[in-house]
Amino acid sequence: MSTLSELNFDNRYTADLPGDPSDENTSRFVANAAYSRVQPKRASKPQLLAWSDEVLDLLDLERNVIERPEFLEVFSGNQQLDGMDPHAMRYGGHQFGHWADQLGDGRAIVLGEVQTKKAGRQTLQLKGAGPTPYSRRADGLAVLRSSVREFLCSEAMHHLGVPTTRALSLVTTGDEVMRDMFYDGHPELEPGAIVCRVAPSFVRFGSFEIAAAHGERDLLERLFDHVCELHFPHLEGTRAEKTAALFAEVVRSTCEMVVEWQRVGFVHGVMNTDNLSIHGVTIDYGPYGWLEDYNPGWTPNTTDRTHHRYAFGNQPGVANWNLAKLGSALAPLLDGSEVGIEPLQAAVDGYAETFQIRYQAMLATKFGLREVEAEDAKLFDRAFELIGAVETDMTIWFRLLSEISADSEPGEDDLLILSEAGYRAEEWEASHRESMVAWLSDYKARLRRENSIDAERRDAMNRANPIYVLRNYLAQLAIDDAAKGDFARLREQLDVLRRPYAVQPGRGQYAEKRPDWARSRPGCSQLSCSS
Repeated sequence: MSTLSELNFDNRYTADLPGDPSDENTSRFVANAAYSRVQPKRASKPQLLAWSDEVLDLLDLERNVIERPEFLEVFSGNQQLDGMDPHAMRYGGHQFGHWADQLGDGRAIVLGEVQTKKAGRQTLQLKGAGPTPYSRRADGLAVLRSSVREFLCSEAMHHLGVPTTRALSLVTTGDEVMRDMFYDGHPELEPGAIVCRVAPSFVRFGSFEIAAAHGERDLLERLFDHVCELHFPHLEGTRAEKTAALFAEVVRSTCEMVVEWQRVGFVHGVMNTDNLSIHGVTIDYGPYGWLEDYNPGWTPNTTDRTHHRYAFGNQPGVANWNLAKLGSALAPLLDGSEVGIEPLQAAVDGYAETFQIRYQAMLATKFGLREVEAEDAKLFDRAFELIGAVETDMTIWFRLLSEISADSEPGEDDLLILSEAGYRAEEWEASHRESMVAWLSDYKARLRRENSIDAERRDAMNRANPIYVLRNYLAQLAIDDAAKGDFARLREQLDVLRRPYAVQPGRGQYAEKRPDWARSRPGCSQLSCSS
């Protein structure tokens, strides 16, 4: 294990790629560069609120390193370690289906890349550390509420088994930040905060898009070579052959990530191409949310409430659309090559079939089936229609489903168990109950065909269906307490979320249905991009 001073920075991103020739930290367009060097804004009175022991381990750091003043100074942006090279990354992106041109790290500053023994290359990035040339009209800062949400969700997703960036630390800055939470003309001062995010890299689809859009061929080639050498070193052949192979891997890993989102009921909320990682990990926790009552048309993003582009049920298709945009950005690397662009198109065209295969296999685990049969898709669809017809908590319903016995005839006892997931008991009218019993009859028959043993199936289902997820209202309660200087709930939630599939005695309040008061309260239902 190491101390901070022993972290091994090598910063290949800034070493391999062209940087912004200007050191002027003002909002502006930057050409032919992958990054701009910047310095974090000094925090006046930083305080460490929370940290992840698991990420300390990931970085080969001693756990008691958090007790040293240096830790707080470094991860509030007030002090640099030897070897750090702070910079903001340049990228573009398609936002809500439209090309937005240059975006970039508007409120994130990469501190540097660390070589670790356990996890290889890891990039450390401060979110909320001050303005950069990509901040546009914003201040580059983050507030406590959005930082709590990012910190908790990063770690929650990891422990759920969903590919994700990680979060090392959560720090308040001692400074106030002006925010208009719902963009309705009522800005307020809020406490500022910084999260240290960790990932193999923060290269996004939009990193390639910006170079391709502006005809920056040298940058596009150098970025591809850098990514290929450092993060896909197993790929062989010419650059064109590697381009086709790398894109196929990104299609696969993105597909697998979205399948995992659907498994746990996670809704990203802002699936722009600048918010998708080339590593197939979840990145940028803004207006996200978890399905509580099952509703595939639900989006947590207030900006998206008219068109619902990024609703839960649309996420698989949006990922396919975004991958097509990445393929278009990589296509110039195949110009005039013997490979041609056909492999890129084939990978995009094959996404839907690949997704369906992986999605049906995932659903089989949720429903407790060992294998997937052709007719299972209809069985799954009928179940979702039933829990969508009346307000039913998806997370709780699947845990309760594991308690159903395959050998008994479906009836009132089963309905009594499953109705515990309902938000409105009066909605379980006779017709709905009859439909549920009919579905249970077919479901139990399916279980018996593969000789399902209740205890074994229950254990398997409970490894696929979590008890504890980061419901928006729970995150908001932690935010409310933290704003008052009480961090006990924040830290307890972090601990609960470390074991999302295991029953934790005395912590039942973290597995309850959304209360009525949370239906419309800010932060508990929909959120804005500033949330």
